[in-house]
Amino acid sequence: MKARNILFLALLLAAVTSQAQRIKGSDTVLPIAQQTAERFMNQHPQARVTVTGGGTGVGISALLDNTTDIAMASRPIKFSEKMKVKAAKQEVDEVIVAYDALAVVVNPSNPVKQLTRQQLEDIFRGKITNWKQVGGDDRKIVVYSRETSSGTYEFFKESALKNKNYMPHSLSMPATGAIIQSVSQTKGAIGYVGLAYVSPRVKTLAISYDGKHYASPTVENATNKTYPIVRPLYYYYNTKNKAAVTPLLDFILSPEGQNIIKKSGYIPVK
Repeated sequence: MKARNILFLALLLAAVTSQAQRIKGSDTVLPIAQQTAERFMNQHPQARVTVTGGGTGVGISALLDNTTDIAMASRPIKFSEKMKVKAAKQEVDEVIVAYDALAVVVNPSNPVKQLTRQQLEDIFRGKITNWKQVGGDDRKIVVYSRETSSGTYEFFKESALKNKNYMPHSLSMPATGAIIQSVSQTKGAIGYVGLAYVSPRVKTLAISYDGKHYASPTVENATNKTYPIVRPLYYYYNTKNKAAVTPLLDFILSPEGQNIIKKSGYIPVK
């Protein structure tokens, strides 16, 4: 009888463990990952989902190390990372779970309302150093950026800087929340954050990539493509774990999951 009870407990533990999922990576994706995971667990009491940030690079590294089941990413997987996957004789699948507008933010006291892509490039590359050069006050520009492991850092560099290097003296922040806090406390500051992180503590700027048509970062403008700094957000997982992660992936892509994404300030896939 005891042996049968032990076997039953072992099978029960295996069933519960199979429902346990670890999600790690992009701070941009973090809010929707947390909210959809929470709703998923409410509907599936046997499921256990843990979600932690750290940046896209951290998440993909964790996936390669088998210390996470899903990597959240705000950029596509790099060629060098694909080579590591291949070297480890693994196979990784990609799923776009949402889209995000990247907002350029300044201190609320800053009178500047809009910038062109070229002006953004010149500011973040250190060629424009004073706000009076773009119609603002005579005040030094303080540039805040994300750290190099961040997918947001990579995407902004690719989109706004045309893959040119950031200025050497930009201040690297470990997380999006740190940029919000720093910009809110520094009058000459500028930074960039995912749209869902925007708060009254900072002011967003209208951006133009053609020098004529300016658009503010909103879900509506990102959806109708008038706002130019928009990117897909990804989940990556090892194909050998497909059966285990599919219920969670199906939920985030379901109408209910996509509605959570929309209410959170992101752009749904569907």
